[in-house]
Amino acid sequence: MPSAVLEHTFRIAAPPEEVFTHLAEPAHYIGLSPLLVDVRDVRPEAGGVRYTAVERFRFLGLLRHDNVIDVTLVVVPDRLPDAAEICGEVRSPARVRMGYRFAIDRDGAGSLVTDTLRLRTPPGLLRFAAAQAGAVQQARARVLRGRLERPP
Repeated sequence: MPSAVLEHTFRIAAPPEEVFTHLAEPAHYIGLSPLLVDVRDVRPEAGGVRYTAVERFRFLGLLRHDNVIDVTLVVVPDRLPDAAEICGEVRSPARVRMGYRFAIDRDGAGSLVTDTLRLRTPPGLLRFAAAQAGAVQQARARVLRGRLERPP
């Protein structure tokens, strides 16, 4: 299967504990990813959760496709208050697989977040999936800042 790795690092004026707590909650991903419109069937597991999510794609502004995906989310808080990690995998019915990892490190009074995505797709889908995932990474950084940063 063709594959790609996308990485985006950004600063956020919020402590690692706050960033970690926000990213550890599946319901917070609604809107954090512009494609994600629903989270359901959240099932706790050792070290994290498993859940079903719905990504909504629009084609040509007219056609709508709801992509139901299975998500695992694993939390690794062992280095808090200075660092933490959240990782997992997304499985799509179109055989698109995406491993993800948020590395959260203290950066002064705030945090440095590295958002890494590892995509695997059937032939012919990698370019589309990578473009969508890259756009989501950029939007996720903006939305996370908007949700967590406080004016001085």
